[in-house]
Amino acid sequence: MSLNLTAAHSSRIKKPTSASRQKNPFASFRRAKAASTPTALHSKGKQLEANLHQTEESSKSASRHNTSSSVTGGDVLFDEACRTWPFEAYPEHMFSDIQKRKIGMIGMDIAQIMAFRKSLPPIVSVAHVHVLLDEPTKVEREIVQLVDSAVVRRLLVTGRGDGTYGLGDCLVLLDDWEKLVRNSTSLDDVLKDRFIEALRKETKSPAVPAGFFSPEETAALVRSGFLVTASSHSKSGYINVGHSTTSHSTTRAVHSSSERGSTMILSLPNMGPYLRLLGSARTQILDTLRKSRYSEAPLYLIRDRWDGSIELNSRASVAKHIRGEFAGVLPGRTNKWKQLHGLNFQWALEEALGAGLIEIFNTGSVGPGVRSI
Repeated sequence: MSLNLTAAHSSRIKKPTSASRQKNPFASFRRAKAASTPTALHSKGKQLEANLHQTEESSKSASRHNTSSSVTGGDVLFDEACRTWPFEAYPEHMFSDIQKRKIGMIGMDIAQIMAFRKSLPPIVSVAHVHVLLDEPTKVEREIVQLVDSAVVRRLLVTGRGDGTYGLGDCLVLLDDWEKLVRNSTSLDDVLKDRFIEALRKETKSPAVPAGFFSPEETAALVRSGFLVTASSHSKSGYINVGHSTTSHSTTRAVHSSSERGSTMILSLPNMGPYLRLLGSARTQILDTLRKSRYSEAPLYLIRDRWDGSIELNSRASVAKHIRGEFAGVLPGRTNKWKQLHGLNFQWALEEALGAGLIEIFNTGSVGPGVRSI
């Protein structure tokens, strides 16, 4: 047996053959330069233009849907349903729902709150309109067009706030105003028709010409709350004439002023309580901000203070209620329900923002913040 050792076969790594290279499943997908012909460049430009147009439309739709999202840090404050035209934001949308349990109010209190909400007129302030639409010039132009077309009436109550965004600058749909007149039980049908005719005759003027109504008709409209005298309107801003229990002195004053040919101002029943509610809401927002340093605070903290800093849905609060222990102040004992009749925080924030009393900014760490101006 020979002990000679022969060299083994080469152990070098051999390169794959061309046949094995073709077995690669991705071999057929080779990179190739795109043809730089004029037709290809034109089609590519058309595609890029279409994509850019689609991106712009989507961005516009997103900006319309999320008003002030850049300011609030992504927290959508204003609903898209109110952006079509802000008359959707009527009193039925401005209050919080009454909870069925753990509210801290008896049936009489709940009945008074519901009666107050039902008695409010269907009006909306101009400040609220500007916040919902966020286009001041376009909003004013559309308001003028709607007033000229006898769709909307603009009411300006003096002595309620200063400037354009005061409390007394409100809008009302003529159809809703006509519905209030038709549903009034203190006016006869003939007087209702004449008053509706006066509403639609001159929509730009807030006054009724002297002598248009007789003294008896003027007194009936004053008792119903649809007219006020110009003198009382200018001195106090509002006179509560929404009740039929008007004194004889008021009736004699109306008769004497009508005989002298004074101008009567259009109004709505229970407009005073509505304006006082908005004024109290704005004051409550400012008072809540003053509790913080530099009169600014995160939005969630202001909302929590508005609700009374109650925690009804937390596990600790529920457990205390089950054990019969004291779990803090109930919602019915807070200012939100005792003084503001359950006014929604979002509504009050929009009113203060539209009036120029506050501004919303992005804190960068804890979400949107609110500061007083």
